[in-house]
Amino acid sequence: MSRADVQARAAYESWHERVQRETATADRPWHELVFAHLGAADLGGRDVLEIGCGRGELACELMASDPPPARLIAADFAHAAVRLGRARAGGRQVSGVTWMVADVQHIGLPDASVDTVISCETIEHLSDPVQALREFHRVLRPGGRLILTTPNYFGPFGLYRAYLRLRGRRYTEGDQPICRLTMLPRTLFWMWRAGLRVRRADAAGQYLLAPGRLPWEPAVLKRLNWLLWPFGLHSLIVAEKP
Repeated sequence: MSRADVQARAAYESWHERVQRETATADRPWHELVFAHLGAADLGGRDVLEIGCGRGELACELMASDPPPARLIAADFAHAAVRLGRARAGGRQVSGVTWMVADVQHIGLPDASVDTVISCETIEHLSDPVQALREFHRVLRPGGRLILTTPNYFGPFGLYRAYLRLRGRRYTEGDQPICRLTMLPRTLFWMWRAGLRVRRADAAGQYLLAPGRLPWEPAVLKRLNWLLWPFGLHSLIVAEKP
């Protein structure tokens, strides 16, 4: 592991400890995007990998699906995240999840070992996003699907990043050490380089933010998504391994 990765792991260990909430559920906007595009064929009886699982909110909801996965592997770079996720699952009496510490750029799973990979808000925090996407390609079985979300900075947050740059300041997401400038076209280019076939790509989410609460999307903004979609705060991509 490189020195940069060692430093990043230390930062994420501390970050997960600071931001944990025992009552958190899979109600973040990007989780809603995932559920909107997950089909029964992606979960029921399938081997599923959630990579970058954080503190386990989404993994617990995935195991509550009907029908549930045959096997769900929830993996994260940070030991603290995996420990907190395992504790959350135990507290909610969720069983059947295999928790593991894994580097998304070098996933410790055999080739062609899972049917579905889910990755939420992760590749923008990596030193080599294309390598991570190649790993997704490697562990997927032929025809397997990747459902991925990542920020789309072709919108309000991108303007904020530009404003900070003009002020000589660095943009971070909650003090995370790596925050790449991701936009939907750039993410699609990374997908192509990794050999994944994109089936759906969209920028979604016109959210409002307020201190101390999760982002929320007013109904009026949802109705205007046909006009505002290029500026959505998140990219949603569904791809498959040929």
